[in-house]
Amino acid sequence: MLDYFDMESTLSEEERMLVDSARSFIDGEVEDIGQHWIDGTFPMELIPKMGEMGFYAPNLEGYGLPGVSETAYGLLMRELEACDSGLRSMASVQGALVMYPIHAFGSDAQKEEWLPKLGTGEAVGCFGLTEPEHGSNPSAMETRAERAGGHAGDGYVLNGSKTWITNSPIADVAVVWAKDHTEDGTPVRGFLVETDRDGVTTNKIDEKLSLRASITGEISLQDVYVPAENVLPEVTGMKGPLSCLTQARYGIAWGAVGAARDCFEVAREYATDREQFGKPIGGFQMQQEKLAEMATQITLAQLLAHRLADLKEAGEMRPQHVSMAKRNNVRTARDQSRIAREMLGGNGITADYPPMRHMTNMETVYTYEGTHDIHTLILGEDLTGIPAYQ
Repeated sequence: MLDYFDMESTLSEEERMLVDSARSFIDGEVEDIGQHWIDGTFPMELIPKMGEMGFYAPNLEGYGLPGVSETAYGLLMRELEACDSGLRSMASVQGALVMYPIHAFGSDAQKEEWLPKLGTGEAVGCFGLTEPEHGSNPSAMETRAERAGGHAGDGYVLNGSKTWITNSPIADVAVVWAKDHTEDGTPVRGFLVETDRDGVTTNKIDEKLSLRASITGEISLQDVYVPAENVLPEVTGMKGPLSCLTQARYGIAWGAVGAARDCFEVAREYATDREQFGKPIGGFQMQQEKLAEMATQITLAQLLAHRLADLKEAGEMRPQHVSMAKRNNVRTARDQSRIAREMLGGNGITADYPPMRHMTNMETVYTYEGTHDIHTLILGEDLTGIPAYQ
């Protein structure tokens, strides 16, 4: 595996064990992710197995969660995405976007009810923020929460719709962000919405051309009553959903390295095996230049991810750090997957090789959890002090 600066030698025993466990899991349990990608399905049997392995929010503590290092968590995301972005997305959404807000902002009762079940994969969660008319500007969300009259506990009634929601068609609970229209300033609140409640529908989005080995859908909320005890009590405002996205983007910055590395390894093997004009194509200068540049860019992304983990572990990571890493590493994976496909020639467009599958997946990863352009503007504002969103 590409590790040009020998970063593996810096890992703790726990971190090495997690890498080995993830690779063994993928080799032994993930039978044909390429066929799932072709069929547009997710291997559902893996959900509890990933829970048994401790792949959901392993960097959190308590409630049966492992509490591993931030580097170990990143390495796990790297290995899962080296297999397929859909596999990493499942673990990332479950852990960073569902379990994290419950762990960080939930009541004791919410934590005790949901974290053990989500951690083992007995329950599946999803994260409802993006709306049909509000993607890059989530603060303009239209989903409404209003106090419910006549209900015990002074609960809420939710109305609105969310879209591009990973796992929603199979989820047991959705973390839904909505504006509370019964309070001054309409603060944003988080709600734990069981998907079997009256008025909740979670239609699947079909015919995707990217991230096909992942289940994506919508959340429609029509006069959905949610009791007061389902409100996340420890957060209001956009800090709630944005802090969740920071956690998820951290995992993406690592995961993209895995996808890029897999493309490189396939291209290098192909270049040393495929013969043209009497020698392996890896013996030609043009192909060596491609491999050298791929290795350099992937190594830079790898080093950025490791430094990001150090900052996160020390409590010094800022959202802007994550924006830079997500922006750079996903772009790197997007570019290197294309180059790997190019090196494979006509064979590269078949499902027999993963670079084109990674390449199409990266179109989603490039867009979700903050588009490449939005992360550019986040960095621009941080560097100049001047917001350019309007």
